[in-house]
Amino acid sequence: MKKQLKLLAAVTLIFTTFAAHAAEPLALQQVMKDLGKNMQIVTDGISREDWTLVEHSAHLIGEHPEAPLSEKVRIMAFMGSNMGKFKSFDGQTHEAAHEMAEAAQEKDGQKVIATFQKLQIGCLACHQAFRPAFVAHFYGKSAN
Repeated sequence: MKKQLKLLAAVTLIFTTFAAHAAEPLALQQVMKDLGKNMQIVTDGISREDWTLVEHSAHLIGEHPEAPLSEKVRIMAFMGSNMGKFKSFDGQTHEAAHEMAEAAQEKDGQKVIATFQKLQIGCLACHQAFRPAFVAHFYGKSAN
């Protein structure tokens, strides 16, 4: 009987915790907002050929913070078998951002633009693959 009560208490605590978190914005939401701002800064830097700004922003994109562990667990549970694809998109983001930082350091505008395009294509592909279901699941609303 004690084991059953402890198990019931643990399950209740877990579900209460998940329910409380369901209404809160994920830390990943702020990470995405910051990535968007840094992408806009890169666009500005490219247009002004400010390679130092582009390099700095590319590093911020490539080294963006990760979600806290508790949030990662929720995301992994939601993603299920798609988690590998999701992680692959994140890896592409890191790789393209680091390539862009190197190109900016070399002051190679053509290469900066090519790597920025690669970065944007990766972001778009990830958003198209996951954003609608992700937003609906975690926020209960449409992604648009």
